[in-house]
Amino acid sequence: MENNKIELKDVLDLVVLQKFQDNFAESMNLASVTVDSNGDPVTKPSSYTSFCMKFVHSTKVGDDRCAESHRKGGQEAARTGRPYVYKCHAGLIDFAAPIIVNGTQIGTILGGQILTSKPEEQSFRKTAREIGVNEDKFVKVADEVKLMTEKNIEAAAEVLFIVANALSQIGYQKYKLKAMSGDLVENFTQISAVMEELAASSVNVNENQSMLNAEIINVKNISEKINVILDSIKSIADQTKMLGLNAAIEAARAGDAGRGFAVVATEIRSLSQSSKETAMQIVKLTDNIQKSVQKTLKISDSTMENTEQQSAAIQQTTASVEEILALTNELNSMANEK
Repeated sequence: MENNKIELKDVLDLVVLQKFQDNFAESMNLASVTVDSNGDPVTKPSSYTSFCMKFVHSTKVGDDRCAESHRKGGQEAARTGRPYVYKCHAGLIDFAAPIIVNGTQIGTILGGQILTSKPEEQSFRKTAREIGVNEDKFVKVADEVKLMTEKNIEAAAEVLFIVANALSQIGYQKYKLKAMSGDLVENFTQISAVMEELAASSVNVNENQSMLNAEIINVKNISEKINVILDSIKSIADQTKMLGLNAAIEAARAGDAGRGFAVVATEIRSLSQSSKETAMQIVKLTDNIQKSVQKTLKISDSTMENTEQQSAAIQQTTASVEEILALTNELNSMANEK
C-alpha cells in the first residue's frame, strides 16, 4: 500500500470535510478551501470574500497570480510539515495547513483572506492596476475585509492542521482495514475451494488439509493485524476527542470571542466519537472471527490425526467456515461504509 497512490478521498469523507470546513470558516470569519496534492480543489470554497471572488479572480492575471501565491504557500507548508502563514500577492493574509499521511503530503487546507491592520490604499491601488480592476472599488472592498490578530490567525491554522491530520490518520487506518477485509474474503474463497476438494476426494486429504491450515493461519494473522489497526483508530479518536474538549474549555474561557472555537470543538468531538464507535463494533466482529478460527483449527488438526473420521470432520469444518465467512462479509461491509 504505497502512500503516493493514496488520495484525500481515500482517507477523508469529503462530505464531512466540507461540513467541518464550512462550520470552521463561518465561526472564525476565515475563508477556506481544501486542495489535493496537485493543487486541485476537493471541496467548495467556504466564506470566500468579495475582495477575492469579485475582484482578484475576475481577471486572468489576478487568477493566475492567486494560484501561484497558493502554490508557493503550499510548498512552504510541505517543506516544513507545519502550517504556514503568509501574505498573498493581493496583500491579504493567508495560510496553508498540510494534510500528511505516513510522512507524505496528500493535500492542503488553504485559508485566510483577512488582514491584521487597515489596508494601505496606495498599495492596493497598485495591485488593482496590475490585475486590471477598478481601483476605487478595489480599495473600497479591501476596507470590508475582516481584521484579525496575527496570533489568532496562527491559532486558527494550527487547529485546522491538527484536526485535519487527526481525521486523516483515522481515515488511513480505515483505508488499510478495507484492504485487509478484502484479503480476508479472498482467503475464505480459497478455503472454500479446499473444502470442496476435501469433500470430493480423500486421496489427497493430508495435502489438502495442510493447505487449509495454512489459509486459516493466514486469516488469523490478518485478524490480529486488524486489531492493531483498530487500537490505533481508537487511540487517535480519543486524542481527537481530547483536542475538542480542550478547545471547548479555551472557548469558554474566551467568552464571546471564543464562540467560533466552541462550534469547532463540538464538531471535533462528534467526529471522533463516531470513529471510535465504529472501531468498537469491528472489534467485536474480529473477536468472533478469531474464536471461530481457533475452533476451525482444532477441527482441522483433528482431521489430520484421524483421517478415518474425515467425513464428519469436514462437515464440522464446513459449518465453521460458513460461520466465519458470514462474519467476514459483515466486517467487509462495515469497513467499506462511508
